[in-house]
Amino acid sequence: MTETWDTIAVWYAEQLRTGSAMHEFSRDILLDCLPKTLAGQQVLDLGCGEGIITRALAARGARALGIDPFPRMIEQAQAATKNGPSGARYAVDDGCTLATVATGSVDWVTAGLSLNNVPDLSAALTAVRRVLVPGGRLVFTIPHPCFEAPHATWTAAAQGRPRRVVGDYHVEGFWRSDNPQGVRRAGNQHRMLSTYLTTLVGHGFLIEATAEPTPSAQVAAEQPQRAALPPFFLVRASSKK
Repeated sequence: MTETWDTIAVWYAEQLRTGSAMHEFSRDILLDCLPKTLAGQQVLDLGCGEGIITRALAARGARALGIDPFPRMIEQAQAATKNGPSGARYAVDDGCTLATVATGSVDWVTAGLSLNNVPDLSAALTAVRRVLVPGGRLVFTIPHPCFEAPHATWTAAAQGRPRRVVGDYHVEGFWRSDNPQGVRRAGNQHRMLSTYLTTLVGHGFLIEATAEPTPSAQVAAEQPQRAALPPFFLVRASSKK
């Protein structure tokens, strides 16, 4: 069976609920780019999955809406509120259109490990720009394309320290992992860093900050081979006023 985000939704949610250092690290570095309090702010979480970031946004006081194109993912996000209301809201919507979101209605858009899943980056950024208020901001993380290119592997090198083996970096497009326990078995869009950055600029965004954060102690303990490489690339950009 060909896996999709719908077919792995329950498995994926369970991974996060039992503790995933990588996803918690991705959430935390994204949140570090936002104000400590978001009271009165409308925040759209694009590609929210099971809601790990949406809930954190609501906890900071935001009027947080998480959207995802996969109904079973939204079901998992809504199920998480049964243990206690978070204030977050969820809806099924396509990140390439954001058809349920009004123009100029959002102060912030967050996208944690989701823009690498949209099939049309240009369409997604057009939609994000439309829903943002003038001067609104987009903050997103993606798997670092330089080290998470299709079918990258690990190998031992000098002194037995693991090294990342990457090929075909310039070959952009959809690919699917054959790792039965990896999230990318549901598919992923590989794009070069330059593609993300030039597409942002081309859609009228001003790049305010980029980062390649060093893995947290928890990530290094869970996956020691990743200690010396940034697993994610982070961008904060604002729409022109």
